Amino acid sequence: MKISLCMIVKDEARLLARCLAGVKGLADEIVIVDTGSADGTTELAKRYADKVDFFAWRDDFAAARNYAFSLASGDYLMWLDADDVLPEREAEKFPALRALMERERPDVVSCPYESGGIRYYRERFLRREGHFEWVGRVHECIAMRGKIVQSDLCISHRPEKKAYSARNLEIYRKWAREETLSGRDLFYYGRELYYHEEYREAEQTLCRMLNGEGWYVNKIEACKVLSDCILAERGPKSSLEPLFRTFLFGAPRASVLCTIGARNKGLGNFREAIFWYQAAMLCEDHSAEGDFEQPACRDLVPLLELVVCHWQLDEKEEALFYHKKTEALAPEHPSVLFNRKFFA
Repeated sequence: MKISLCMIVKDEARLLARCLAGVKGLADEIVIVDTGSADGTTELAKRYADKVDFFAWRDDFAAARNYAFSLASGDYLMWLDADDVLPEREAEKFPALRALMERERPDVVSCPYESGGIRYYRERFLRREGHFEWVGRVHECIAMRGKIVQSDLCISHRPEKKAYSARNLEIYRKWAREETLSGRDLFYYGRELYYHEEYREAEQTLCRMLNGEGWYVNKIEACKVLSDCILAERGPKSSLEPLFRTFLFGAPRASVLCTIGARNKGLGNFREAIFWYQAAMLCEDHSAEGDFEQPACRDLVPLLELVVCHWQLDEKEEALFYHKKTEALAPEHPSVLFNRKFFA
């Protein structure tokens, strides 16, 4: 069984070697498609890849990825971005995953993806004979079908810190003028608008998404972003309604309950905040469903906030009780260290 790693890159000379070093010897073929680099990325790619080609950029990530897939010859097609990393502890899982794929012959292998404390699952290996295609000019994805297997092989997204670009927003604006966007694309468009502090337009776009067709996970996320837009425009009390609306689309998410707790805390409703933080710790992990899961929202975040809320209510024994729980969970976390000095 042959695995082809397929990548699209542009001006990634600083990060590409780091990415490829982590997968050295794991993929049977490496295909890299450059979309217009001017920093030596192409020359660097030729030192690692079996095939290096060029794709004329046309504001469409899916088109570029599909072209990279078309050049691959493996039984399975794997994708990575240049700012992704496969840590050594995860690379050690690769032989077992390969054996699983040879035995089960799945159409899709879905793997966890970690970025900035958020964890969610993405389609990572696709059977070439399944003729899977990327869709979406931005935040492109592949609709999973057939026999799907989940793996615990986790890719870490580690981008360099830089100013947030308006590129994606401009692509969405052009796209929206040319076509009717799907529910998923409306969600990501609304989120881009929020990132650029276009709160009113973001709110309108997200409401269009929520009132139309769309995947339940995207609708939950849309409610969270909508709440943040309203918070920026009209304050914490008004921002609560979209968070409660998430309950219409699925089981409570820990990140949502922590946010409800934070809104109440900001309003000085510490008793109500305690209820929501305690409830957050009872939530299940929904990352396998495609959620942008924040694991810390099920333990460390609510525990730290319970320390504060009980202290504000002059319930010092309860505050110390929750502080001790954070000590056991994350003794070197900056907030835990601060509280340690505070209680001392």
